[in-house]
Amino acid sequence: MQSLLIFNPAAGRISVRPYVYRAVRVLREAGWSVRIVATRSGTHATELARQAAADGLEAVFAVGGDGTMGQVAIGLSGSHTALGVLPAGTTNVLALELGLVPFEWFRPWALEQNAGQLARGRVVDVDLGLCNGRPFLLWSGLGLDARVIHWIEPRPRLAKYVAVPHYFVATVLQAANWPGVDVTVRADGCEWRGHIVQGVASNIRHYLGGLSDLTPDALLDDGRLELWLLSGSNLFHSLRHGFGLMGGRHLRAADSHCIRARRFEIQFSQPVPTQRDGEPDGLASTLIFESAPGALRMLFPRQALTLLQHPSD
Repeated sequence: MQSLLIFNPAAGRISVRPYVYRAVRVLREAGWSVRIVATRSGTHATELARQAAADGLEAVFAVGGDGTMGQVAIGLSGSHTALGVLPAGTTNVLALELGLVPFEWFRPWALEQNAGQLARGRVVDVDLGLCNGRPFLLWSGLGLDARVIHWIEPRPRLAKYVAVPHYFVATVLQAANWPGVDVTVRADGCEWRGHIVQGVASNIRHYLGGLSDLTPDALLDDGRLELWLLSGSNLFHSLRHGFGLMGGRHLRAADSHCIRARRFEIQFSQPVPTQRDGEPDGLASTLIFESAPGALRMLFPRQALTLLQHPSD
């Protein structure tokens, strides 16, 4: 079985480079032929994945954070080459979703453990999301979280040691100067209007660096996205939503709205910043979100099969 392992040398709090060969050894012992390449940028990761798919490789194993996984997924979209997730970033929400243990300096064994789980796992077809035709694996956000990501990325490695307080301070500073935006949402022939501080189209269950169980019953192969719209217009509303997301109160809050559909169209009263898979994605005044059913093949560890609507297909 032919594969490519790509790793992001800038991911995480310490360099993963000296530990990559532990995962490679496990994969080779399981019968994989593995070539190793370090990425130079997110675009380079996508290009490497796209070339691997064109070459007919069975899998691309990606070592990095959620941004790296999203960039590799873009390159593999629509191909028969599977994504193997080996988490080693500052935040690893997809790893939490799949039940994998992220690599850290105090968990040097994590890469090889996860490689072993993927080697014993199954190849499954999962959905991708599309934002104005551009793929995302986890979520695409607009409003406050995108403003924060635009402000802090790219982060120096030193800042990743204080990732949570750094993100919290950045969120408070951005929220203090963010009055929100008027939106009109159209989905399945229905229309919703409101004024929001935050919106996110989600393809998975977790959010907010893994601190929020955003959509507890979301499935990765149901052909739908969940669009969460958080109403408000000031710092107090933003902070209340943030703590509500972490505590699960958004599921029953009157000012949190969830729309499930295969396609949404959102229009804004002014251009807003957006993000895809935790990476800055420019400004937009209209967004069209769509689900792309079965657009990505993934190597799934067996404990993650509960994330699928059809785990036995």
